[in-house]
Amino acid sequence: MEFRVLKYFLAVTREQSISAAAQSLHLSQPTLSRQLKDMEEELGKKLFIRSNRKITLTQEGMLLRKRAEEILELMQKTQTEISLSDETIAGDKYIGAGETEGVRSLVKSVYELRKNCPLVHLHIISGDKSTVLEELDHGLIDFALIFGDINSTRYDSITLPSVDCFGVMMKKNDPLALKKIITPEDLLNKPLIVSRQILRDNNLPSLFGLKEEQLNIVGSYNLLFNGSLMVEEDLGYAICFDNIINTTGKSKLCFRPLSVEIQPKMSLAWKKYQVFTKPAEKFLLMVQKIYKIKL
Repeated sequence: MEFRVLKYFLAVTREQSISAAAQSLHLSQPTLSRQLKDMEEELGKKLFIRSNRKITLTQEGMLLRKRAEEILELMQKTQTEISLSDETIAGDKYIGAGETEGVRSLVKSVYELRKNCPLVHLHIISGDKSTVLEELDHGLIDFALIFGDINSTRYDSITLPSVDCFGVMMKKNDPLALKKIITPEDLLNKPLIVSRQILRDNNLPSLFGLKEEQLNIVGSYNLLFNGSLMVEEDLGYAICFDNIINTTGKSKLCFRPLSVEIQPKMSLAWKKYQVFTKPAEKFLLMVQKIYKIKL
């Protein structure tokens, strides 16, 4: 399958019309139709559902669109990196990270790096462990800041000092807000909202000493801002990290630490055998310097 044809395919998915896509690509409609038909024959799958009004995608077509977008983004990223001169340390650094105070030190590392390399730019992609590792696997980000164990056969990593602690986010007028520290017993039978990663990593037994089915879990979140809205609307109590959502001032919410002290392992990971660009290499060295870490 040619790279050029993937661009044609994405143009059709964007315009939802072969004629409109052909016009945007400066091709004749029969030429574009033939290219799409050849693509379907090559893959042995129907990619489009054609109707008089618009074109929609089959399940296979939706999968191809996702992969084609990733391929195009990776190609553009590669072209940018190769086009930079050997003398200039410049480029975009992409870091996938969950919501954590630990991001602050990575930002500081880029800030220090930019003092001598002002053409280096930072882009943070927010997501939980599953999301950022998928982005890392596809080459769409350079590093992933994640919690929990690392698959050492697929990734290299350095362990960073964890600055986060688990606690409970609740309404300020909630009776539990009168307590300075929340015990697991305080939350038994209470409606709980937990992160998707806690569920996937099965961390609830270490937090509560109970299995998931023994707790009253009413919802989950991927990003804590959405979890905070769930708390504000009285859905339940959010189990989360501190210092992510502002609970001071006029906020309706407050945070109370859990009595169970758990320091989750935080790591900066990258693909094994990855060939670093100069900005990525300089960034990693700066992280090591700030954290005083030796590889």
